Amino acid sequence: MAQRSPQRNRFEYLLTRLALGTLTYGPRSLSYAIAWCYVQLLRLLVPKLTRVAKRNLTMVDLPLRTASGVWRAIARQLVVFARMGRIDKSNVDEWIRYEGFHHFEEAKAKGKGVLFATLHLGAWELSAFSHALMAEPMHVVVRPLDNPLLDALVENRRAASGNTILGKKEAARGIFQALKENRAVGILVDQNVGLDDGIFVNFFGRKACVSPTFAKLAARTGATVIPGYAIWSPDERKFVLRFDEPVGITGNTFIDTQRIQAALERAIRAYPDQWLWIHRRWKTRPPGEPPLY
Repeated sequence: MAQRSPQRNRFEYLLTRLALGTLTYGPRSLSYAIAWCYVQLLRLLVPKLTRVAKRNLTMVDLPLRTASGVWRAIARQLVVFARMGRIDKSNVDEWIRYEGFHHFEEAKAKGKGVLFATLHLGAWELSAFSHALMAEPMHVVVRPLDNPLLDALVENRRAASGNTILGKKEAARGIFQALKENRAVGILVDQNVGLDDGIFVNFFGRKACVSPTFAKLAARTGATVIPGYAIWSPDERKFVLRFDEPVGITGNTFIDTQRIQAALERAIRAYPDQWLWIHRRWKTRPPGEPPLY
């Protein structure tokens, strides 16, 4: 990857701060409208994202109109991220509520920690952030952004509710320690990985390359695996932090990875217009197979 210039980093940072500033104050409905304009601009500037979304939706036999919902979900997430600094214990219930919290309580009672298998569905930035306010702080595994200025901004927002942020490459020790202390760790596990880092499992009827690390962690530590995600409820005009039934872990890496991905697929099928279809989820192919994008 080509080295990024300081000028580019600063320009992106200032532009981001300006955009977030326009979404931070005023009526929430107005902020959603402004954010919708921003994502429309993004669609025009990066048409590849729309092409990827259409390709993905075609491959899994979902209506192309689903993509419109994806952009609305991104707009909502922009507003959430812009206002995370103003969300605290006194007002978090205005933004989100729990569903399936008993799964978390039962997992904690076992004393071996919780591994949240989460995904780019709904408001993934809000899920861990709000859980720290409504229940207890947790550890969150993330991939640092290429722009160090933006990375610092995002990390500060993510940690503002008390969560501990772990960089993906250096996360192992922090994860094991957190689980040993019966804490929760959230990891996004719905993205494509390279051939050298993953195994192939079924996802929406196609082979998808997935990291087996999450399943190995669960088997080694005995932590309870809970699919967790924050989805938008249009009737309530706020988000619902859902904890689904725990995924049974067998110790067989392939079987466990497939079970985890199947749980994510069920969540996506339930809320297809809130998942990040603009990601090239099926980019890595088994040797000899042609590219899908």
